[in-house]
Amino acid sequence: MNPVTDEQLFSPRRFPVLGPAGRAMLRQLVDHPNAPLYRDFSGHRLTRLGVWQARWRQWQVMNAEIPWGRNATDPPPWAEAWVRQLAHTVPAARGLAGRPWGELPLVSRADLSHALHLHTPAGLRVDQLLCFATSGTTGHPLKVPSLPRVAADYQAYHRRALRHAGVELKAGPGQVGIVLAGFQQRCFTYVSVNPLQGECGLAKLNLNPDDWHSPTDRAAYLDAMAPELVSGDPISLAELARLGLKHRPRALMSTSMALHDGLRRELEWQFRCPVLDLYSMNEVGPIGVFDPKVDGFVLLQPRLHVEIVDDTGRPLPYGQPGEIVVSGGFNPCLPLLRYRTGDRARLDMSPRGPVLRGLVGRAPVRYRAPSGRWVNNVELSQALAPFALVRFAFHQQADGLFVLRAEATEPLAGLAPRLHEAIEARFGEPLTLTIEPLVADDKLRQYTSDLADPC
Repeated sequence: MNPVTDEQLFSPRRFPVLGPAGRAMLRQLVDHPNAPLYRDFSGHRLTRLGVWQARWRQWQVMNAEIPWGRNATDPPPWAEAWVRQLAHTVPAARGLAGRPWGELPLVSRADLSHALHLHTPAGLRVDQLLCFATSGTTGHPLKVPSLPRVAADYQAYHRRALRHAGVELKAGPGQVGIVLAGFQQRCFTYVSVNPLQGECGLAKLNLNPDDWHSPTDRAAYLDAMAPELVSGDPISLAELARLGLKHRPRALMSTSMALHDGLRRELEWQFRCPVLDLYSMNEVGPIGVFDPKVDGFVLLQPRLHVEIVDDTGRPLPYGQPGEIVVSGGFNPCLPLLRYRTGDRARLDMSPRGPVLRGLVGRAPVRYRAPSGRWVNNVELSQALAPFALVRFAFHQQADGLFVLRAEATEPLAGLAPRLHEAIEARFGEPLTLTIEPLVADDKLRQYTSDLADPC
């Protein structure tokens, strides 16, 4: 690969503000002898005014309280004025002003995928508009419109999440603040700096050995860069644990996919640091962070209304399980109004604010035992929780037989008998269960069935 030139690396378009510390950090990230193959270029794109505004919004987020209604079915205090505003700017919201909250129509990912222009405000400035493609797990690919300020604001919600674990960010000039780690056949990789933290470094890299001159470069590079935080998903964090790093980050953050409890405990033991499980979506950003003190996901966004609804879209009171629906958010390009996440939980009150408990990705699935009784997938989640599974998919075929595909941090052949025993214990009877390696490259549904559920 040809060396990265200053013109490519320090582009004023990507870095309208870039000081000596930022230039030195970018060079350090790409010129290190163990550096990976960075395939792409990116930057914060913030002007001096944009940096100041991002600092102000971050202060507001860190000091704001999550609205806490007496009744979970009540809309937030800002809802009425906000819906009136949307009715004038967002085509899909026309005619909705003044309608009772529970009667407002629900919006699905399919709606956004098929007609995104109907759900974005008119008159958006296009000179700084960014689009992020996301495949999702529901068969509806989506391009999420965004702005540089939105990417900068992610840090505020990450800081809020880290505060629940007692971690305050300290990285500054000459240090690497965060590494975003992927583990894919091909992913977007780049280096940047964070203007809100003294131009400390940021690197998005791929732990796939094909993106490195030598597989041993991965540990050598990460030890040399010594990032304060490492963010990834269960797949990339499990690979990180295999590298034998000497460096210990101050925290790990897992996003994008459900983090299995067994893997979380294994990562905490190996890296001797908190491992944060973030409930997050590309469409809306970080929604909550799991806090073991309240056994649930503490909500993070003061301007994101989270409600639980039944199958008809009717808001449910505290403590009742249903589908998670969100409204608001911090992306002005995509003001979501009663957006169906496809995930399920119950909303409870706790000493740390509103929490989502019993979070289950997508709709619940029930499985028919040989005796004819039905077992909920929540039971299976509890059965598999003690095992350090990176990810898994449990499926019942039309003939009633079961297949568990799994990726684990130890050889699956030795783990299979214990997995089989734990699953049978939940069903309470012998099962015909095949356990095989999981080889899927992308996100997947954990629970599926070919049998019709009578309920």
